[in-house]
Amino acid sequence: MLSPCLHHALTILEGLDRIVLNSAYLSLSKPYFCGMQILDGKKAAQAIKDELRLDVAQLVAEGKKIPHLAAILVGANGASETYVAAKVKACEEVGFKSTLIRFEETISEGKLLDQINELNSDPDIDGILVQLPLPKHISDEEVINAIDPDKDVDGFHPVNVGKLLQGLPTFVPATPYGIMLLLKHYKIETKGKHAVVVGRSNIVGRPMSVLLSSNGNPGNCTVTICHSHTKNIKEFCLQADIIVAALGKPEFITADMVKEGAVVIDVGITRAEDTTKKSGFKLKGDVAYDEVSPKCAWITPVPGGVGPMTIAALMQNTYHSCLQKN
Repeated sequence: MLSPCLHHALTILEGLDRIVLNSAYLSLSKPYFCGMQILDGKKAAQAIKDELRLDVAQLVAEGKKIPHLAAILVGANGASETYVAAKVKACEEVGFKSTLIRFEETISEGKLLDQINELNSDPDIDGILVQLPLPKHISDEEVINAIDPDKDVDGFHPVNVGKLLQGLPTFVPATPYGIMLLLKHYKIETKGKHAVVVGRSNIVGRPMSVLLSSNGNPGNCTVTICHSHTKNIKEFCLQADIIVAALGKPEFITADMVKEGAVVIDVGITRAEDTTKKSGFKLKGDVAYDEVSPKCAWITPVPGGVGPMTIAALMQNTYHSCLQKN
């Protein structure tokens, strides 16, 4: 028979056990956010390029044609020079042929269109890209429409945009395609998620909304597009499981616009003056990274996020164009 004191002590211990077990149950029953992780575009892009290099080596071993990308650069815009150089370098890394054609900013629209027609007719050229923006006296629309849709590896031609909307095989614009490849690489769950795309450009926002809502993986999101005339944009963003910021306004997306555990894709990249940097500037995205990142499950850095994936996607498009000819 237990003494009254021992019996009382055991009763207290049993009560404590129940409290501990109940607390454990309650903590497990609540969603637990384990902290932010980086969607590293450099690593994902390198994995894609490594695979492409092996694919190209196989084409060479079989005596088949290797991919050939032609890039046209008009003028001497610093950012455009950097982007084109990165694309040429990527071609070298994966074993593609590349041709860079430069024109002065004063080139006439007619002469530029003649060059595009020449590339359209060259059977060795698999992909054609004209680096935007173009000088004001040249119509972006006319230039894009002049490129053979079968060589439009930027995915901007109306024929390819129409195929994308219909869910048909086509060249997908490189930045949205790169984002989809990034989500796939990191196995980000998108099915049934609410995605908010901030920005409605034909290059990023609109095709991004189509891809995220498409019946695929990644995909099957419910998508909201926000833009400069959207009222209560903060409220829409707070509902988002996935935010794609592509509006070109540095640090527009702030912490009070993002819910805990969201996936944030930052497409923006702007040079901001910074006297503490040797270059004199700092690259900023459309997301206020320092304050937003602690709330995210996943987030892309700037630079090193979407940018490398855009180039990797361009390489993919060029490779697939070559395959069609092979």
